[in-house]
Amino acid sequence: MAETSTGLSATERAAVKQRAKELRDQEKAGKSREAGTAAVLEAIAKLGDDDRSLAEGLHRVVGEVAPQLVPKTYYGFPGYANDEGKVVLFLKPSSKFKERYATFTFEDRSTLDDGDIWAVAFAAHRWSPAVEKKVRELVKAATA
Repeated sequence: MAETSTGLSATERAAVKQRAKELRDQEKAGKSREAGTAAVLEAIAKLGDDDRSLAEGLHRVVGEVAPQLVPKTYYGFPGYANDEGKVVLFLKPSSKFKERYATFTFEDRSTLDDGDIWAVAFAAHRWSPAVEKKVRELVKAATA
């Protein structure tokens, strides 16, 4: 008889614990841009080469296109929040859940709306000029 899982996997439990720690740390730091930037840069530094390249590119693009967003981690991922402290977008690295590609994910606070249906997550393997161009367009649209 096969066992069925009714709970979270070990990876999912670790992500939940990470998020709880982030929330405690963010509560202590308030809306400090410096604390958020330090946390995001620390998260980026821990990533493998391709994921780190994507995260560094995203961090640079957000700083240039949407400097009003505040860096903060989101489940251990590099993320960027609005002035209310709500995450607008984040990078989910491929290595976190051993997936084939990383995703740039936009939360419901973003303004990517386009008619009755639109994409909110975009996959990438590595940073390139084409990826940078698309991410710039998305960040600009998401924060318009």
